[in-house]
Amino acid sequence: MIEMAEPKKTLNDAGALSFYHRSVLLDEVLEMLLVAPGRTYLDGTLGGGGHSEALLEAGAIVVGVDQDEDALAHARKRLARFGERFMGVHASFGDVAEVLGAMGIHQLDGALLDLGVSSYQIDTPERGFSFQNDGPLDMRMNRLSPVSARELVNTASAEQLERIFREYGEEPNAKKIAQRLTRDRMVRPLQSTFDLVRSVESVSPRRGKTHPATKVFQALRIAVNRELEVIPRGLEGLAQLLRVGARLAVITFHSLEDRIVKQYFQRHSTPTLDRPEWSAPRANPDCIFKKVTGKPVIPSEAEQHANPRSRSAKLRVVEKLPPPLLRTSDAGPPH
Repeated sequence: MIEMAEPKKTLNDAGALSFYHRSVLLDEVLEMLLVAPGRTYLDGTLGGGGHSEALLEAGAIVVGVDQDEDALAHARKRLARFGERFMGVHASFGDVAEVLGAMGIHQLDGALLDLGVSSYQIDTPERGFSFQNDGPLDMRMNRLSPVSARELVNTASAEQLERIFREYGEEPNAKKIAQRLTRDRMVRPLQSTFDLVRSVESVSPRRGKTHPATKVFQALRIAVNRELEVIPRGLEGLAQLLRVGARLAVITFHSLEDRIVKQYFQRHSTPTLDRPEWSAPRANPDCIFKKVTGKPVIPSEAEQHANPRSRSAKLRVVEKLPPPLLRTSDAGPPH
């Protein structure tokens, strides 16, 4: 979820940070989701509300879910003009089936997940997501979560930290960095983002354009927010909620989350399975989608130029199939 914030930030009447957004792949999302007036869509990662605003302007009904209360408060104010057609909910998209069920919503005409961290979170020092600004070592998207990055780097073992950096950040110096952190915290606990940056730089000096702390910060953020664990649960919940013909669009920003989405869509959109021990291919009982996008859709050169943070974005879309006995080749969008 990368929504580009303008460099200049001011306080609004409520004292909250005011910011503007440029939502990634906005036109492509609207086209792919077959947006139409009166249909109900889920924005499972509401962020600043840019995608939701576009859906609402097209006449849709939108349920916006976000675990970040700051983002939710901003989006509610931004989208208040749409009245009851917008419903903002403080929750994780991983719990969407239970959350919408409690609201009496049991079917959706489409859904969007824009994964990752927003520019507002990155650019707000007190949230602790960025190595470019000094702030508390936090990184929690949901501030009610019990474990922050500070607790993690100061209490996890060197082996645990190494695994986090290697698996979630694909950091080649994972072991050395983990060992350095455990030594440094014995002298003084790591409290700020710059404390962490200094420890990482002492092991991996800066070379080239990529900051040596980039992968470490990504890994800690993923671990703190359990991001990769939430994705399959959210996809399963949405698969239950989508009407026949409804579409699910997912935007990813790094290879780990994209791999999970790609594999899930592949597993649930393959009509038949074939194994060496079988005499013939068999129908895949888990096939509930058909792919709308073969290769992922990426931002245009113009969008990447206007919003450099969009460069790594990938959009994948699938469409819900009818039950096997009712399938036809021309199943259309929901009505």
